[in-house]
Amino acid sequence: MISVDTLATSGAVMKHEDDFLEYALNRGFGELHFKVDSKTGMKAIIAIHSTKLGPALGGCRFIPYPDTFSALFDAMRLARGMSYKAALANLPLGGGKAVIIQPETDYDREAYLRRFGEFVHDLGGRYITALDSGTQLSDMDIIAQHTEYVASLSSYNGDPSPYTAKGVLRGIEAAVLFQLGRERLEGLHVAIQGLGHVGYLLASYLHEAGAKLTVADINPQRVQEAVAAFGATAVATEEIHKVPCDVFSPCALGAVINDISINQLQTTIVAGAANNQLAHAYHGQKLHDRGILYATDYVINSGGLIFAASKYLKSAEEQVDERINGIKTTLLQIFTRSKEENRPVSEIADMLAQEKLA
Repeated sequence: MISVDTLATSGAVMKHEDDFLEYALNRGFGELHFKVDSKTGMKAIIAIHSTKLGPALGGCRFIPYPDTFSALFDAMRLARGMSYKAALANLPLGGGKAVIIQPETDYDREAYLRRFGEFVHDLGGRYITALDSGTQLSDMDIIAQHTEYVASLSSYNGDPSPYTAKGVLRGIEAAVLFQLGRERLEGLHVAIQGLGHVGYLLASYLHEAGAKLTVADINPQRVQEAVAAFGATAVATEEIHKVPCDVFSPCALGAVINDISINQLQTTIVAGAANNQLAHAYHGQKLHDRGILYATDYVINSGGLIFAASKYLKSAEEQVDERINGIKTTLLQIFTRSKEENRPVSEIADMLAQEKLA
């Protein structure tokens, strides 16, 4: 269903309408919802990719976009990824994503959030919102005054970063076992790109496991902290992917595996926390052709979703740990099938997710 609550018709919309409809149909989208609020000026989009396994859970981005279609395609791309992530994490949830388009001029942020909460509520629980780029817990608290369908609240007293980092650690363990035949990470050389909340925690966990670390980040203070705390070697951000290592771990921006970087990699494993690591789908095939094992991003970084889902579903801590440990099992299954069928890991992961959503 394509549902348009309020959408101003313009030449630009008509020019691109067939593009996004074709994109939606080809990728199995269930619903696209648009909201333009005349009182506040709020413009928001909610993309629901699938509710086959349960209500669609996905964060809300509150950031500027160059145009409405950039916002729409961002929401659609991320919603599909959330569906796949939830499916392969064995969660009773579908995938969705929301964007509130941040205007260039002055606006009433709280009024936007209140109207967005009403927008979410009008969907009757088919979409559950959560934190994402440009939103914080205080924003979620405002939204929650207008809808019960919120998975991130300040009262939950929880940071998803440790859970994401633990999941990535389990994924690295799986990749190292499969690719290198090693059950321990001691002495392994890992190059970490990005030392944000997740990247720094991952560095800590890897250091505890005895791994040797090379790190890079745009924040020199974070790099200095990692060097002091973990004995890491620092390199420039534009050089980190070129470092000869056992594991290259992208934990910053997406599209890090691209036409240029893919030929500069000197590793046997790519396994990190970043979203959308492949600039294009064909880069999965190129990694496969080079013999580099790729731990599919939406599988290895699903710990944060598992944590957010546990708060909404009121899951026990034991269930959370079990699902995060299950990331290792899932990746080993994907790696094995990839080898048996001589197909890229990314392609196998997509296929398994699609089978669950069929």
